Amino acid sequence: MGAFSIWHIVIVLVVILLVFGAGKLPRVMGDFAKGIKSFKAGMKEGAEPPPATPTPPAGNVTDARATTEASNTTTNTGEKV
Repeated sequence: MGAFSIWHIVIVLVVILLVFGAGKLPRVMGDFAKGIKSFKAGMKEGAEPPPATPTPPAGNVTDARATTEASNTTTNTGEKV
């Protein structure tokens, strides 16, 4: 009762054939296929990862921040480490 049977599909296909006609159906399906291909191409373009950003050069600036942060760290009891 809840599932579609083969008769449901046949009735839908007959209605589509009556609405669009035999002459228009290939053109409609061709336009539909072009739309799907365009959608897939757009999805492939959007799936590419963004260009990588250059990493900052390693130097004393990074080391100085790490040293400063480490000296300002306190334990849970409030004592300086």
